[in-house]
Amino acid sequence: MFNHVNQAKMIIQPMSQTTFATSAPLHGISPLPHLGIIRAAGTDAASFLHNQLTNDVLLMKEGQCRLAAFCNAKGRMQASFVVYKRSAEDVLLICRKDLLAQTVKRLSMFVLRAKVKLSDATDEFQLLGLAGETVDQALAGAASAASLTLEPWQRHSIGAADVLTLYPALGQSRALWLGPKEAPAPTGTSLSAELWQVGEVMSGIAWVELATFEAFVPQMLNYESVEGVNFKKGCYPGQEIVARSQFRGTLKRRAFIVQSAAPMTAGQEVFSSLEATQPCGLVAQAANDGADHLAVLELQLSATENSTLHLGAPDGPALRLLPLPYALRDDI
Repeated sequence: MFNHVNQAKMIIQPMSQTTFATSAPLHGISPLPHLGIIRAAGTDAASFLHNQLTNDVLLMKEGQCRLAAFCNAKGRMQASFVVYKRSAEDVLLICRKDLLAQTVKRLSMFVLRAKVKLSDATDEFQLLGLAGETVDQALAGAASAASLTLEPWQRHSIGAADVLTLYPALGQSRALWLGPKEAPAPTGTSLSAELWQVGEVMSGIAWVELATFEAFVPQMLNYESVEGVNFKKGCYPGQEIVARSQFRGTLKRRAFIVQSAAPMTAGQEVFSSLEATQPCGLVAQAANDGADHLAVLELQLSATENSTLHLGAPDGPALRLLPLPYALRDDI
């Protein structure tokens, strides 16, 4: 399983519980009805987004992609994206569809005199999820196949389409297929949208969605550990809060993966056996595929030690912590 350490210290080792194994293989081509695409077009597209997002869009080369968040002035995440910089004047933001319209509206409030237009471009593109051997099969025809790597946040061109690699899940490669609406779709085994979302959860990287709007600062979802925050770039909304959380050692909440016998939904509260009166965390993203109920939780670090976790109430369904597939960083 991919373990992106990058010479960083681990403040939390991956959990020692038995790794979850889904009853169905994470392999195939999946529809992504929960995702949409925002387009930023214009001569100032890259510089505008650079001033709004947690990652360095100006530093990104053309053809690169990155994880990023859009925060309010208090550092709370209003949306999260896979940012794909097609050029300095054409940048795509892949995000949760239930936040798309309000995100376009909120970002547009900051445009002022910048030469950039933001729009919902979902219907202009074909967006699919690739998992397992399907990623290898698709990339066999990439222009970059001779120097191919499957590290996350890479882009590979296949004709008129692009493949954007993501963090793996359950030991399987994952990627987004992004092409013009009229371009031929990749062929292969079908993967259900529900099982794709199992992979999203098991990657340990949660999207911000409507139910978790403004619930987290980026580090609460481990975004700084998966290349979603650049601490060397200039200001953006909430930058001071995000930086202070990192460098003053005040991180007391993190994201973890859990399994439950009961279905979970984003926005549900989580309780610890050590404190029955106040929730200790929140479900950030959930996936339910048959009997498999999984979620990324945002939790107080203290609740992960010497306690049991329960969904919705102190006596609610028990939650079992599973390993994170990447190391958490305490220095950048």
